[in-house]
Amino acid sequence: MSAPVTPRSLAAKLTDPGPRGDGPHVDDPRFLGGVALAAFGAIAFSGKAIIVKLGYRYGADAITLIALRMIVALPFFATTAAIVHLRGAPSLSWADRWRIAGLGFLGYYLASYLDFLGLAYVSASLERLILYLSPTLVLFIGMLFFGRRATARQVVALVLGYLGVVVAFAHDLQIGGSDVLLGSALVFASALAYAVYLVGSGELLARVGSIRLTALASSVASLCCIVQFAVTRPWSMLWSQPREVYELSLLNGTLCTVIPVFAVMMGIQRVGASIASQVGMVGPVSTIVLAALILGETLGPYQIVGTILVMIGVFVVSQSRAVR
Repeated sequence: MSAPVTPRSLAAKLTDPGPRGDGPHVDDPRFLGGVALAAFGAIAFSGKAIIVKLGYRYGADAITLIALRMIVALPFFATTAAIVHLRGAPSLSWADRWRIAGLGFLGYYLASYLDFLGLAYVSASLERLILYLSPTLVLFIGMLFFGRRATARQVVALVLGYLGVVVAFAHDLQIGGSDVLLGSALVFASALAYAVYLVGSGELLARVGSIRLTALASSVASLCCIVQFAVTRPWSMLWSQPREVYELSLLNGTLCTVIPVFAVMMGIQRVGASIASQVGMVGPVSTIVLAALILGETLGPYQIVGTILVMIGVFVVSQSRAVR
């Protein structure tokens, strides 16, 4: 499964060795459908933060919410992996199996858990902006560990992107104090964990395939979340939550997890990763609008300016690779 448009398909441009701009022409009848799928996937993914914040209002904690989300999503991911296998996919070596398990733990379980923890302290709009920085972290990892150099254009873009987060962060800090600092650090750690996953999955994507890799890694992450709940919480908590928590978890596991994964994947197949990534920039905007409408979060000039700066920065970074 291809990574979500926000931030995955943007980061894919930094890790995918294939040609750019290979999507269909705008006259292709599949084009509008692909754009619609990519946009829907980005908006649906952004709804995850809204649902988590609502779940906290009903007294659920991060471990319970993420376990319920993955209990819903696991059958879909496991079935997808089984279908790919039954259709004749080659057997995986033990080395690849361990790599997939590690990537699933890091990029899906750990990143998701840190994100859920951070959402207890920061606004949904700030969370989305921080997560949207993952492509820039992919670039930083390439520079630090693989000897790649950034162009002057990319440096300017990085400055703009992080300046945008600082603007939004400063506004939230005035309202939430030190809790916002803790939450932002947790969400940034989530973005970093996912960026490491993106870098580490590059070789496996070509050998295993995007659908199979994401299905297997997501299944591993789902099992990790369920095991974490079993170790740290009594099982009775699974069936003692308010009805609203189960309804929200059902939406989170389907509409905001499984369905957008497939929607974005089909969108990328129709229009290419480059166009899909640009369409995916609707994600942070939709999060801010939904947070204002549903959660009552403030939609002020700081959020607007910060969002614009982050989107410009990430867009420019995604348009070119680091110099080798």
